Amino acid sequence: MQHLNNNNRGITGRQREDRLYRDILEPLSFPEQTVDSSNTFILQCPRNELLVCLFCSESAPLLQKDVLLKHLLLEHKLVIADVKLIADLPKYMLYWKGRFLEQPVKDFCSVIKTNATGPVEKQEDYFLLCDVLPEDRILREKLQQKRLEEVLEQQQKERDDSNFHRLCMFCSEEFTGNRSFLLNHMAREHSFSIGLPDNIVYCNEFLDTLQSKLDNLQCLYCEKIFRDKTTLKDHMRKKAHRRINANNREYDRFYVINYLELGKTWEEVQSEDDRELVDDENDDWSDWQSHPVSAVCLFCDHQSETMDHIYTHMKETHGFDLHNLKTELNLKFYQQVKLVNFIRRHIHQNRCYGCQENFDSRADVLHHIMAKGHVMKLPEMSIWDQPQYFFPTYENDALLCTLSDSDEDERDETNRSEDIPVIAEDISNLKILKQTSVLNQLLKHRGSSC
Repeated sequence: MQHLNNNNRGITGRQREDRLYRDILEPLSFPEQTVDSSNTFILQCPRNELLVCLFCSESAPLLQKDVLLKHLLLEHKLVIADVKLIADLPKYMLYWKGRFLEQPVKDFCSVIKTNATGPVEKQEDYFLLCDVLPEDRILREKLQQKRLEEVLEQQQKERDDSNFHRLCMFCSEEFTGNRSFLLNHMAREHSFSIGLPDNIVYCNEFLDTLQSKLDNLQCLYCEKIFRDKTTLKDHMRKKAHRRINANNREYDRFYVINYLELGKTWEEVQSEDDRELVDDENDDWSDWQSHPVSAVCLFCDHQSETMDHIYTHMKETHGFDLHNLKTELNLKFYQQVKLVNFIRRHIHQNRCYGCQENFDSRADVLHHIMAKGHVMKLPEMSIWDQPQYFFPTYENDALLCTLSDSDEDERDETNRSEDIPVIAEDISNLKILKQTSVLNQLLKHRGSSC
């Protein structure tokens, strides 16, 4: 049981509750803002949903969640911890409303006693609902997993979409086909980048948001308003403001990384590995050389810096043909990711992925897989095509970086790399951000969530 002391006996009960609201609730949630605020943005779910009180008929729009959270504290003496880390707050609230109808709140919550050393009549019990409770932790994880799966499915649709059609925001050139053509055009021709195409989701809505700001004569970086388009254009060019404001939380929902680590923004994740650079006026891509990355075999400790070699090794040494499986099962990119992670995890746990039999050592399970011919024997797709296998067993698994949507993608990889550049968030730091791209961070932080 936790205790909070309150020695300010001269204040009223309502004043004490207001102070408790400021001390307890505000650090656990986003700052309270008005509905029309440009910075008010709900990452997790549609903004028109209603939040319901866990105890009564009171409700509030999701955008005004702090109103309902304050109501819960002042009227029902309950605090929900880490609200910003809940992927779907409306569903979370509905779940606990049902559970509180079945059992007393004390069965689920930690009790916070105020004025614990004072007279009994001045003591009050407050309740903290948090993920220390296993049931609450499992609920939060399920909501986050469901949200992640929805976002990745949406991103896959956008990656496959060949009907994209849009005008450039800066020169009105028309683009059709894949969204990457437009994004890379803006980065290459106008020095304006919103990041790697593969790290962006809800792309059309993202571009609509940016276009609306430009139509309203607003700078995308400093967000100042100007009197006409010519003045705005000159300002963005002279001040090097051809980029978005990283502190504007309105953009968070358009970056996949935000759905992988709720509570950490895309800008924070990317900056974790930033390093100091010496400015070079002649900086270009011509002298950039990639550091060799070694991929590890799925079955043994063999490593190779050439992906063709590692695929050949697995096929010739272990009889495992990943390319053949991809073709036969018509696997999309994220299904390949799940399959690789599924096999990695089973080998790590000394379990045959074909028949689920457990063994005492890795050597035993590998001998069994080879002897029984289970190398290319996969269980039903429903067993391994699960959201839990989005996350790698080993951090920075280089084998995942080689996966693609089709064989044609692999054959044309060299040609495409010349036409579609890897564009960084900050155009002045191209060299270092190529090494620490958001996509690399995406894979890295999926691994850290295992």
